Amino acid sequence: MTETLLGAVPSRAAAISSLSVYRAVWRWHFYAGLLALPFLIILAVTGAAYLYKDEIDNFVYRDLKHVEVQLAERAAPSALIDAALAAYPGTAVKYLPPADPEASAEITVKTGRDKVSVFVDPYTGRVLGDIPDKGSVMWVVRQLHSLAWFGPVANGIIEIVGGWTILLVGTGIFLWWPRKREGGAEGGVVTVRGTRRQRVFWRDLHAVTGIFVGAFIVFLAVTGMPWSVFWGSYVNQWANSSNYGYPSGVRTDVPMSDEHLAHMSATSWSLEQARMPESIPVGGGSIGLDSAVAIFDRLGMAPGYAVSLPGGPTGVYSASAYPDELSLQRVVHLDQYTGKPLIDMSYADYGPFGKALEWGVNVHMGQEFGLANQILMLLVCMAIVLLSVSAGIMWWKRRPGRSLGVPPLPSDRSVLRGVLAILMIGGVLFPLVGVSLVVMAILDYLLVAGRQRLRTV
Repeated sequence: MTETLLGAVPSRAAAISSLSVYRAVWRWHFYAGLLALPFLIILAVTGAAYLYKDEIDNFVYRDLKHVEVQLAERAAPSALIDAALAAYPGTAVKYLPPADPEASAEITVKTGRDKVSVFVDPYTGRVLGDIPDKGSVMWVVRQLHSLAWFGPVANGIIEIVGGWTILLVGTGIFLWWPRKREGGAEGGVVTVRGTRRQRVFWRDLHAVTGIFVGAFIVFLAVTGMPWSVFWGSYVNQWANSSNYGYPSGVRTDVPMSDEHLAHMSATSWSLEQARMPESIPVGGGSIGLDSAVAIFDRLGMAPGYAVSLPGGPTGVYSASAYPDELSLQRVVHLDQYTGKPLIDMSYADYGPFGKALEWGVNVHMGQEFGLANQILMLLVCMAIVLLSVSAGIMWWKRRPGRSLGVPPLPSDRSVLRGVLAILMIGGVLFPLVGVSLVVMAILDYLLVAGRQRLRTV
């Protein structure tokens, strides 16, 4: 009898310790959800739409982007620019050749302080219309997805949300992990119990959905981090290893300007810090856009590439192609006087880190594996919305009246601090996340202290 009682003491102590850890993790899981879920809904909805950016843009702007195929040869690029400038006086800064026989040409024209994208029929030279530069429907969706629409501070929130999302998945896996319930039953592992009126139904639906898509959610969070305002910029500089941004051995011995490729046109993350080369003025004039486009075509640039025009006497013709197939990513800079390629760089020239990251981004955007990639990412986005909704319903069914419904404190408070210490590992990797963790810990302490004072009174 005595041995039985002595054996029950450690067993009871272990159970109390296990419950304390569970409550501590649950508490931080709640805080992570409180902070991240509202933003995750926005990211999931806008991300799902952006997966089909080409299809949506081509439908919305079909009168501008599509033309009838004709037997006549296409007009010269310079003639198409002249037609655009006749309708929209200003300075042409970019030219996008038609990507296929049914596509129009697109010319970006700077008119005073603003820029406008002008679409021209490449067979007839007829101006089809315009949209504001970076003002298309999908560009707005992209800005909303990154929260850049609301300024740099809001863009920094993306970094915090990304870090908290990783913590949310990690703590969620711990809470999901199969363990004996009351009466020896196990639930919410791969099956959903109860009915929609019961909290257990939403708890199981939340847990089972999360365990199946958790790895994909972490993948999206990590691959979205490179464009964050703090972590992304520093990692970008570290990955490039120099101010030029080009991988070692790629930059040729040519004069470099202070202008960066990211300021000229849309580019890959790996090349945002890349500085532009300079043309060397010699006798004679520029080769002209027609010759530059002919050179780019002869070099085998992938269809759909864009050409940035020289911005002055030392400017260059720069062609950039970022198709769905990573191996076809390429940037070529031509001397505007000789037509000589100053820099010719493709995906194969990126370093190992750059290649891995660009691959991750391509999958993130649903491009790497075609339609299957789009469908998979769409399902993940739908699952994120479902997780957010089920979390809200669970909270609503559980919360006490007139209370935030924070999960109960563990009986051993040191466990709560221990869990926070583990979470701070993520805070070291992502500094803004670390700062937010400290702030949340202080608020949690003040919440607990406030309740204790009320009880004392």
